[in-house]
Amino acid sequence: MGTTQATDTKKLTIPCPTCGRLNRINASRAGDGPRCGACGTSLALDHPVHLTDTTFDRVIGGTDVPVLVDFYADWCGPCKMVAPVMDELARTRMGSVLVAKVDTERNPRVSQRFGIASIPTVMVFKDGRQVAKQVGALPRQGYEQLLDQT
Repeated sequence: MGTTQATDTKKLTIPCPTCGRLNRINASRAGDGPRCGACGTSLALDHPVHLTDTTFDRVIGGTDVPVLVDFYADWCGPCKMVAPVMDELARTRMGSVLVAKVDTERNPRVSQRFGIASIPTVMVFKDGRQVAKQVGALPRQGYEQLLDQT
């Protein structure tokens, strides 16, 4: 029985905001204050995780729960309106969804690969594949529906 339980455990792959090392953590323990295995920095999951051209594929492919990715830019007004919604989703769905952000100006390769022409664009990934896309800002309920439909 213990073996079955271990294989059913969902994992999150999280980049450390300080040293950049990728960490695998148990999704059911996301709220327990995980720390980076290399430098000890807190891996707070009550707000979106920032992804880069370098970390994007490893995080998306190495995470067993759906990943909601907000493609944004600091200068974008609608993106600023969506940011608190993403923070709230990260808090309320912690462990069942990984909420992430990609700055389109600082990470042009991943942005171009997914054809990000307008921001904010939000995508949902499951099992490493894109399963949903929303261009333009929505209220929280719209993003909840996007997640629930996938």
